[in-house]
Amino acid sequence: MGELKKWRDEKWVRIGTDGSIKGACGTSKNKNNPDRCLPLAKAKSMSKSERAATAKKEKEKRTNEAVCV
Repeated sequence: MGELKKWRDEKWVRIGTDGSIKGACGTSKNKNNPDRCLPLAKAKSMSKSERAATAKKEKEKRTNEAVCV
């Protein structure tokens, strides 16, 4: 099986800025600044504080991109 197919077939989940797993990726209500998405296995391997840090970093990056445009 190709690597791209494996990547595409993984279960992706949204990570909130509080570090919790919010649900399926792509279901964020805020389309302009969506939550961070990670494969479920990766998300579960991280601590809640690590998930929160990566989600906050992603939100900040997207906010800065929106301001620059």
